[in-house]
Amino acid sequence: MDTMLKSNPQTQQRSNHNGQETSLWSSGFGMKMEAIIPFLGKYRPFMGRCCQTCTPKSWESLFHRSIMDLGFCNVILVKEENTRFRGWLVRRLCYFLWSLEQHIPTSSDASQKIMENTGVQNLLLGRVPGAAGEGQAPELVKKEVQRILGYIQTTPCPFLLRMFSWALLWFLNRLFLNVQLHKGQMKMVQKAVQEGSPLVFLSTHKSLLDGFLLPFVLFSQGLGVVRVALDSRTCSPALRTLLRKLGGLFLPPEVNLSLDSSEGILARAVVHADLAPLGLWTGALAVFRRLCNCWGCHRRGCVRVHLAQPFSLQEYTINARSCWGSRQTLEHLLQPIVLGECSVVPDTEKEQEWTPSTGLLLALKEDDQLLVRRLSRHVLSASVASSAVMSTAIMATLLLLKHQKGVVLSQLLGEFSWLTEETLLRGFDVGFSGQLRCLAQHTLSLLRAQVVLLRVHQGDLVVVPRPGPGLTHLARLSMELLPTFLSEAVGACAVRGLLAGRVPPEGPWELQGLELLSQDELYRQILLLLHLLPQDLLLPQPCQSSYCYCQEVLDRLIQCGLLVAEETPGSRPACDTGRQHLSAKLLWKPSGDFTDSESDDFEEPGGRCFRLSQQSRCPDFFLFLCRLLSPILKAFAQAATFLHVGQLPDSEVAYSEKLFQFLQACAQDEGIFECADPHLAISAIWTFKDLGVLQQMPSPTGPQLHLSPTFATRDNQDKLEQFIRQFICS
Repeated sequence: MDTMLKSNPQTQQRSNHNGQETSLWSSGFGMKMEAIIPFLGKYRPFMGRCCQTCTPKSWESLFHRSIMDLGFCNVILVKEENTRFRGWLVRRLCYFLWSLEQHIPTSSDASQKIMENTGVQNLLLGRVPGAAGEGQAPELVKKEVQRILGYIQTTPCPFLLRMFSWALLWFLNRLFLNVQLHKGQMKMVQKAVQEGSPLVFLSTHKSLLDGFLLPFVLFSQGLGVVRVALDSRTCSPALRTLLRKLGGLFLPPEVNLSLDSSEGILARAVVHADLAPLGLWTGALAVFRRLCNCWGCHRRGCVRVHLAQPFSLQEYTINARSCWGSRQTLEHLLQPIVLGECSVVPDTEKEQEWTPSTGLLLALKEDDQLLVRRLSRHVLSASVASSAVMSTAIMATLLLLKHQKGVVLSQLLGEFSWLTEETLLRGFDVGFSGQLRCLAQHTLSLLRAQVVLLRVHQGDLVVVPRPGPGLTHLARLSMELLPTFLSEAVGACAVRGLLAGRVPPEGPWELQGLELLSQDELYRQILLLLHLLPQDLLLPQPCQSSYCYCQEVLDRLIQCGLLVAEETPGSRPACDTGRQHLSAKLLWKPSGDFTDSESDDFEEPGGRCFRLSQQSRCPDFFLFLCRLLSPILKAFAQAATFLHVGQLPDSEVAYSEKLFQFLQACAQDEGIFECADPHLAISAIWTFKDLGVLQQMPSPTGPQLHLSPTFATRDNQDKLEQFIRQFICS
């Protein structure tokens, strides 16, 4: 911890902080400190498996059976044993010798594969009207393609690749204590490589160092050289030549990636054969800053590379289309219910795809566009599931949602251990381990700008979040924990909305527990909240229906003990299947006909009912779950309030900036700083556009946002705000 926060934040000093830290933390807590381990029982959890519905063969064949107990390896730990030689000189040159022994696969047929690409062949045969070189001889067009290929890439130089890997190994060992990689995840990737098909890596870029770290990790594991696309305008000729030798791909000067342009169509066809962007200078700057920090304070951290299970893209394209169903816009699904014109939620899926509509995507057919968008949701969902939860996210969540007024450290340590265990129970991995007291000390040091530590007379410490904009940072960190409890949070907010019209929100828990909640009512309320929340927050599998998601939410609420099944008076118990009658069509169904599920041929009993559990821990846990979604729901509600005072028409950028300023003003007045986030302002505007509240119209100065005629009245604006606020728990 570089800076110790004193009891008076206004008189904070940075001198002699190590001694102050020692004296402050040396006060005992009178409790035994247990260790935090990143797994329950014997095995670590594994997340990020490919979709069993869309890629069942990949799910089965590419998953490593012993993945749970293979453990981790440190990819930058190179010793004498990693080389073929032994001796004192080898120990000093082991990095260099290791780099010389790395296998570099040849890619001599890359040019031939690009020449055989369908788009390039169409141009060579003159099948594309208006293309560059139309009317010319095929030999001339072929020479032009070869010229473009010569500019884009050259054969990588093995010697330079080895020297570069040696330099990266040297740098990474000075940046990090270790770079962890799960052996089971890497074995799945290596198994996919053995299939013989080209391997495409999709990175979410959690860090600016990914541009250097990921190619080294893949190269060190024998997966070859990652070909990365670069913009030639950002590099000098000398640097461009060097990066080509290292496997870089450069775009020709005449290429125009906008597909509505007639210029450079031949170059685009060649370039579009495999590309991956890399922020070269941002990554280099991140390495430089990290090295300066390490050399200045002599502190190094650890890093882990997560890999989700690979899957066959060909298999996905075949199976994914069969999962498409009817879809309606959010305006048709939710607007009549918001305005009180309808009470029945239509039995159809929400059409809401927020994948950026680039020129490359719009050039595809409508079915192919939908395929790409759903693939991106699959990949993003697997990426989020594979990412480990960090200690700062758990600590920020506790301080923001449970203890904004402060908490004694002994209680905070107990809740930190509890929340870590709940995260592991839900199958999510955590990126930390060690003694609980040391973990808390390190985590609070990382959050030193957002918290204050106060000493009390009993020998304990009090941790107080700093009021003001620091809460916004805690809210951003807490969003990293949201995927772990997302189903329960959606269910808790839906229950809050169902009880909002029955009992006062501040009513006692016992009074709320008296209310009988039917399964149909819970389904409807969960569906309404699912439609309201954006897809990039929920990250549902695109092949999963909303009703399956509702059932999953309901099951989670029952499993965590918040809901208890309650049989209605006079009804047959839901578990009594002995007296269920078979339908007529089941009696004559031919044997071996599995086209329909037999469970659909039973007469369903009456709807199930539930009550809120009266266990002592349930009120606090219910409130905790509701508050996980509070930042985005409160931002949406304040965006509805802003409709009264906002001036439209306006551009989307200007309107989002004004809405963000409004959220900041509300934060100062009401103390809701977790909502003062520009990303939440943008998300609210996008949702209101889908809902039909805001309309985008063309104008001479560009697209302008207008208030739709339906929500031009103050009455309908108030209905929208009340609809959102029913899900918010104070």
